Amino acid sequence: MIEDWIENLILARRSGTRFAPTENGPRTAAQAYDIQAGVVGKIGAVGAFKTARKPGEVMTFAPIFAANLVQSGADVPVSGMMGIELEVGLYIHTNLPPDHAGLSASALAAFVTPVVVIELVDTRVAGPLANDPMVKLADNQINAGLVVGDHALDWAGADFGTVAAKFTAGSEVILDGAASVPGGSALETFAALAQHLGPHCGGLQQGQIVIAGSLHPLVYVPKGTIVQGQIAGIGTVRVNLV
Repeated sequence: MIEDWIENLILARRSGTRFAPTENGPRTAAQAYDIQAGVVGKIGAVGAFKTARKPGEVMTFAPIFAANLVQSGADVPVSGMMGIELEVGLYIHTNLPPDHAGLSASALAAFVTPVVVIELVDTRVAGPLANDPMVKLADNQINAGLVVGDHALDWAGADFGTVAAKFTAGSEVILDGAASVPGGSALETFAALAQHLGPHCGGLQQGQIVIAGSLHPLVYVPKGTIVQGQIAGIGTVRVNLV
């Protein structure tokens, strides 16, 4: 089952299509992570990791391929609708020490720089299993890419819990005002990932970005939309969905 899912997800990514399984999906997080690792092993380098850290729930994580990272202002081809999320990212500017899994969030702050990002969201799966949580996890939490915006200037290491942010898609205002980072702390989310990720999909590496979760509910927008975001204390980000 795991090998079949790996091959189908790779084919879907390379062809830009979706496949519609009817049974034998991953049933556990361990199986989903095995599928993630198998796809990474055959597609290539990881440029970022996305996380989900909610009170009372087990933390989940997924790789984002380096090939799917674009810089702010880029044109990104879209075949139909694309999910968008404004997020705080943490860019790893210096190699983490071997004992980084045991470091506190405040200690890890010395190795990262905040960056404003837009996560792009789309699935490789169609049919009844597309909304299954373990299927989504296996499919890299339905990540389709990451738009990398400004890095914070003169950041002194303060955490991001509640931020002032604005996010628009064309004329639609998605967010304008105070917003909470999921779990209440971007640095604590980074520390939790450092503790749990281990060597999965190559582990945390210099040059990667860890995104801390959406500042608002997921929104889908059509081809032709200009998407712009801003987070106070970090900067701005923009992408053109073409």
